[in-house]
This record gives sequence, C-alpha cells and structure tokens, in this order.
Amino acid sequence: MRVFLTGATGFIGSHIIPQLLERSHQVLGLARSDAGARQLEAAGVEVHRGDLDQPDTLASGAAAADAVIHCAFDHNFTTFFENTRKDERNIAAMGEALADTHKPILITSGVGIGTPLHGGPAREDVLNPRHANPRIATELAGAALIARRIDVRTIRLPQVHDTTRAGLISPLIAEARRAGAVAYLGEGQTRWAAAHVSDVAKLYVLALDKGEPGARYNASVEEGVTARAIAEAIGQGTGLPVRSIEADEVERYFGWMAPFAGLEMIGSNAWTRARLGWEPKGPDLLTDLAAMDYSELIQA
Repeated sequence: MRVFLTGATGFIGSHIIPQLLERSHQVLGLARSDAGARQLEAAGVEVHRGDLDQPDTLASGAAAADAVIHCAFDHNFTTFFENTRKDERNIAAMGEALADTHKPILITSGVGIGTPLHGGPAREDVLNPRHANPRIATELAGAALIARRIDVRTIRLPQVHDTTRAGLISPLIAEARRAGAVAYLGEGQTRWAAAHVSDVAKLYVLALDKGEPGARYNASVEEGVTARAIAEAIGQGTGLPVRSIEADEVERYFGWMAPFAGLEMIGSNAWTRARLGWEPKGPDLLTDLAAMDYSELIQA
C-alpha cells in the first residue's frame, strides 16, 4: 500500500516510517523544506513537497496514495486555537480528495476528546463536543467526512514521550524556566495520560492495517500520571523549585498553558488493545522524564 504520511519528518512521523516500511508499505512523505526532503530520502521515503498552510498540497498527496496517515500539526502552541482550525481545513481538503473512494485516512486528535460528560477516563466510543481542548476541531472535521462515508480512523494521543520530548510537558518545562519554578494546581491530582512514542507509532500502523472505518483509538498506555508527579520529575531534572499554586497564580506559572493547568486528560486503552492486538512495551513517562535531556535544546 502506498501511504501518504504528513508529519513524516516530525517526532511521531519519523517513528511511523520504519513501522510502515517493515510491513512492506511504500511511504510518500510530506516535506516542506529541502532539509526535510533530504531526511526523508535518507530514510527510503518518496518525497511530496507541501505545506500545512497550503491545503491543496496535502490534497494532492492524498490523491496520489492508497491511504493517508495525517499526524502533522503546527506545534506553535502560542497559536494553538488557530492551528486547530488549520488542521480542520487540511482534513477537509484531504477528505475531498478521498471522496468516492475506499481509501482510509487516519487523523490525529487528543485523548481528552473522548472524556464522558460525567467525567472518568476517555473512551473510544465517546465524542465530547464540549471538551475544553480546542483539538475538538480535528474530530469534528473527521466526523464531517464520516458523514460522507469517507473511511476516517482517529488516533487520540496522550502525552507522547521519549527522553527528548514529552507532548505538552515539553512546553511546560519552558514555562517553568520562564517562571523560575515548576508548579502544579492545588494538590496536583489532575492526571494526564501518556505513551512512549514507539508504542504510538505501532498503533498508527495497526490502525491502518486492521482498523475499522469511523473507529477511534486511544493511544494511551498509562491511564493518567498526576500533575504533582510530573512537576516533581521536572524539578528533579531541571533543578527548579516545585510548588503548589492556587487558581489566581496559574497564568503566572503556566503562561499560555494556563487552560491546561487543571484539565484532566486521562484515557483507557482496553478497547483499543482488544480490537487491534496492540501490545505497548515502551518505558513509562516518569522513567523518561528522569532520563530526559534537560539541556537548552528541549526548549525548542
């Protein structure tokens, strides 16, 4: 199968590539720059030039493939809301290219979108349109394609980590450096689901090979790690003090990440594992945070 992979040069996409190649898939990877194109060519990937700000370039990549894995996202988190709208446009454009075909498109969302209205771990059978995470725009875009009988499969990401990056925790480290301390709200019992990047990459390919149209898959391995445990691990790694804060101090310590300070983002993976035979084996979040490189590079 020829797979168009957006985000092919990124953190998760670069781990998906070897998983696809091992299963004899051909990969058509999106590259914005010459450096990105060289990176893909070195990995044995055919290059498709394009840009997230040009939806037609993503649509042409989708049209040239048998399937799409869309894991690209503009990670300038200071414009997070606007970037979710960009993602919505790109999904719509690729969906248009796949209309009247049986080609699947895997889109990428956040695990919290499956949180039931009454609370509890996110589930694959739940779509919560009231969730505070702006990434809901991605899933609503996917739902619009499903209504048109396009084969959309959704991968819901937790905090995806290794020893160099850790989802929203990486920009949280930058905010802690700016504020001079690592903070958690109240008793720090808010929890975030997590998964090692190698396990997440495997899940994308399983969902491509064995997934079902319209299905949502939770990529969470750990159902939830507390904010306090995360803050203490960061404090240990950076040498910054760790402190509990009240609601009126959130903006000072979390900056643009203030809306996430008290946001519960936990998720069960039982259904996903049972349906796809997913067997995660990577290290847990706190293990990676303990071994993380807390050099200046992590602020990028």
